[in-house]
Amino acid sequence: MSMFPTFDVSTSALIAQRTRLNSISSNLANISTTRNERGEPQAYVPRYVTFQTDEDLATNGGGVGVKIGSVDYSSQAPMMKYDPSHPDANASGYVAYPNIDMTTEFVDALEATRAYEANLGVLEISKDMNQRTLQIIA
Repeated sequence: MSMFPTFDVSTSALIAQRTRLNSISSNLANISTTRNERGEPQAYVPRYVTFQTDEDLATNGGGVGVKIGSVDYSSQAPMMKYDPSHPDANASGYVAYPNIDMTTEFVDALEATRAYEANLGVLEISKDMNQRTLQIIA
């Protein structure tokens, strides 16, 4: 058990939100990717992070940490756009693009950023409270 469980809980949230932001940025960066890592025509498959509670980081006051439950791949079919001149077009002239909604990704990025900032705030407040406690004791 940690001496400062609030720090552990907030740190777990920072790590989780950073992973979520990495996934979102990867999705946005590959929004027009039509080839896989091996150079074969295949649309990028978006990734989505799922969180779960981390009971190992429970505090006496009822707070619970968070951890990455999984990083899953989207099950949605790629978007097919007609462009027979594209080098990755299939025999019918359609190109497979990742099925990524930019608006949803931006909203998710804002939410993750706000949660990250909130946990930074909790860390700052906890640090300040601990310093003040030490000043009172000394």
